[in-house]
Amino acid sequence: MLVVKAAAVQSASVLFDTPATLNKVEALATKAAENGARFVVFPEAFIGGYPKGSHFGAPVGSRSAEGRALFRQYFDSAIEVPGPETERLASLAGALEADLVIGAIERAPKDEGGGTLYCSVLVFSADGKFCGRRRKLMPTAAERVIWGCGDGSTLDAFDVTAGRAGAAICWENFMPMLRMSQYAQGVELYCAPTVDDRESWASLMRVVALEGRCFVISACQFMRRADAPPDFHPVQGDAPDTVLINGGSMIVSPLGEILAGPCHGEETILYAELNPSEIIRGKMDFDVSGHYARADVFQLHVNRGRQSPVHDM
Repeated sequence: MLVVKAAAVQSASVLFDTPATLNKVEALATKAAENGARFVVFPEAFIGGYPKGSHFGAPVGSRSAEGRALFRQYFDSAIEVPGPETERLASLAGALEADLVIGAIERAPKDEGGGTLYCSVLVFSADGKFCGRRRKLMPTAAERVIWGCGDGSTLDAFDVTAGRAGAAICWENFMPMLRMSQYAQGVELYCAPTVDDRESWASLMRVVALEGRCFVISACQFMRRADAPPDFHPVQGDAPDTVLINGGSMIVSPLGEILAGPCHGEETILYAELNPSEIIRGKMDFDVSGHYARADVFQLHVNRGRQSPVHDM
């Protein structure tokens, strides 16, 4: 890993309008690269959107026709991976000579049934390659109505131009064993795309940085009601200036020092210079998957196989 300038993009999708969102990704990534960033992280569910405040007509024990229609709209705004959108984003990364990490709503391919959505993170390297995806293992609360659960087959970390990158999506960061699965892969650039805009999020990000002795780049959306179409009616209200997701993006050093942010209440891009020597300095006295581990007492077993309900014999 070389010294690199990282960026955490704090902005919102154009909800239910993926072509417009892709244009926004291009504009924001270009701006970050023009400001010297070579590792750029976007928030959770940026492509496809995070419909915060909608219950999709699914109270316990009931579903509505209106909720199903909204899910169909959401389904149509998701992308297939790989597909034309990932090709466009890979080309963008190559043109900007910047690694891109982007939250996206992924539509399952036909060989997986074709009817499930996943909250994923897509990783692209500065040489114009699509490195792969991470599917969120456990959607939180009502997210389980609209997203499926990922499996261990996408827990890989990725070698990009800036270093070794891993990702944990939103409340996956509260899962100690998932974090350990990333640390054990030598993650230097720990990406935490999220929509958790609470003040307490900053504390968790500092813990992750200290625990993993890695740089943490957390990008959160900043979304107003105006970023959604007129027929979207969140529980927070329909006033255009109503804030649905309030940001809180930040960048943290391997010793828990806040390098940028947290920033709330506005659209912005945060920047920080990341020096890899800070990782080694931090690991002198604490390497959670190395000299500070006790494999004779604790071991984590990760099932990396793809899970399917049908196995042909």
